[in-house]
Amino acid sequence: MREVTDGKLDLPTGTVYPALHRLEQAGLISGTWSVVAGRRRRTYRLTPQGHHALTEARQGWREFTEVISSALKSAPWPATT
Repeated sequence: MREVTDGKLDLPTGTVYPALHRLEQAGLISGTWSVVAGRRRRTYRLTPQGHHALTEARQGWREFTEVISSALKSAPWPATT
């Protein structure tokens, strides 16, 4: 997330891993273990159910951002005049 947002969204490890565990328990992602350079590494992939949930969530966020953007563009705000 840090890479795709140019560092603007940098979540601490204590936030990311509990979220991954919840998503895995919900069946939205599946994890596999591998060994890389002598260290165990967990890799996650979206399940079909996860792809469906992501599609719905993206649509919801698009609608939300459109509403908020529209509200912010309207001027002047009644409380500021």
